[in-house]
Parts: sequence; C-alpha cells; structure tokens
Amino acid sequence: MTNAVAKQKLSVKAQTIGAIIAIISAVAVPQILHVIGAASGLGTALGEIFLPMHLPIILAGLLAGPYAAGIAGLLGPLVSHLLTGMPGSVMLPFMMIELAVYGISAGMLRNVKIPNIAKVLIAQILGRAVRGGAILIAFYAFGSAIKPAVILSSISAGLIGIVLQLIIIPLAVYRLRSADNE
Repeated sequence: MTNAVAKQKLSVKAQTIGAIIAIISAVAVPQILHVIGAASGLGTALGEIFLPMHLPIILAGLLAGPYAAGIAGLLGPLVSHLLTGMPGSVMLPFMMIELAVYGISAGMLRNVKIPNIAKVLIAQILGRAVRGGAILIAFYAFGSAIKPAVILSSISAGLIGIVLQLIIIPLAVYRLRSADNE
C-alpha cells in the first residue's frame, strides 16, 4: 500500500471524532444563529438563510468520510430536535434524510480527484434532490402536511447559505489539509 493511499484512510477513532464534532456543530451553530435572530427580531429566519446544519455535515464528509458524516447527518438534526425542539417535528425526518445524503455523498467524493467546490456542489444537489423526493413521496403517498412548494421555497430562502458553503467548505478543507501536511 502506498503512502498516499494509506494517508487517505482514516482510523475509526478519527472518524468517530469527526462525527462527534459534526453533530456538536450541527446543534451549536444553528443555536448561535437563533440567538442572533431572536435578538435582532428575525427569529428562525437566519437558519433558513444560512443553513448552519449543512455546513458541518458536508465538511465532515470531505474530511472524515461517508460513514462518519452519514451518521452525523442523520443524528445531528435528531439531537438538535431533542435538545432544542429545532428542527420542528414535521421537518425533522426530511432534514435527517437530506443531511445524511450530504454526509454520505461528500464522504464518497472525499478522495475523488475533482475540485472541492465541485464535491460540495454535487453533495448539495444530491441532498436537495433526495429531500425533495422524500417530501413528494410523503405528500402524495401519505398526505404529509409538508407541501411540495417547500422544496423550491427552501432553496430560494437558502441561496446565501448555499453560496457560503461553496466558498467556506473548500477553503476549510484546504486549510485543514494544509495544516495536517505541515
């Protein structure tokens, strides 16, 4: 096994630490924005705009791999809901699905030789597509209270967060990997 291939594999301990940090971040960062939103009178709008749960999960995928980030994506919204009540119970399963797909897809792209911005974009598209499909199935097959219009409205509301992810995550991956190589 070459040094480069060995370096790309992460220990279970490193993946576990990555998952734990991603879950903690997926709970803490939205709460910081909710406090700022409450103080400024914007309420939960900042979370819908900046998509703070998405960032640590995609980042975990690119750094810790698909298992760690998939688990973090699935558990992050659940832990946040249990501790804070957010996301609300109606949106919770869709957020869990979306974030798990973000983590798994970003993790599967971790060692693919394409720019990190492309990896983030692919993960974003896959996560949103699967979430959209889940919402459509829930609405048409099970009469869910979540209407299909939320698919496009959440994308338009979160455009700033989507763009920030495309900028921040590749820069963070670059910096963290550069620091690791020093």
